[in-house]
Amino acid sequence: MLISAPCVVSLTWTLTDGQNRPIDALAEPLEFFYGGDDLLAKVEEALAGHAEGDELQLHLEPEQAFGDYRAELVCFEDRQLFPEQLETGMAFEGLPAGHKTPGMPGDAVYIVTEIYPSHVVLDGNHPLAGMSLRLDLKVRAVREATEDEAAARSVGGSPVTVLGSGTAPAGPSRLH
Repeated sequence: MLISAPCVVSLTWTLTDGQNRPIDALAEPLEFFYGGDDLLAKVEEALAGHAEGDELQLHLEPEQAFGDYRAELVCFEDRQLFPEQLETGMAFEGLPAGHKTPGMPGDAVYIVTEIYPSHVVLDGNHPLAGMSLRLDLKVRAVREATEDEAAARSVGGSPVTVLGSGTAPAGPSRLH
């Protein structure tokens, strides 16, 4: 079966940055809805017409992946607004109640990047924002989408992948 919307593709990949430094590898196949919200537009475009066993190499500029890094999505909030057990890398949907930084998107996922006794530094950028990426994909299987998958425009729950464009939380530990 050739990849065309709507269908489900099983993929494995190796993801590196623009200098070929490893970022992520998916050795076990994972299913994605093709023609919906599970994959970046550039990845879908490249997969069109391919079949099981095909291998692709893609270069993604930031605007084709997770956008440019936006310094205005970094803020400082009072340490007292956070749980006692706080670690760098933790992700929060939105800013905590009582936050003081005006104009920050309420639906963004904020990653704790630094912790000080008086304040916490939060970053609302995707962890891969501003990066050029190299993606080596292998199509492991292609199948027809179920009615439920087609209605949801996704396989399973919310699309949270390194390749996805969904709005669910994503953090450094949730690349796929």
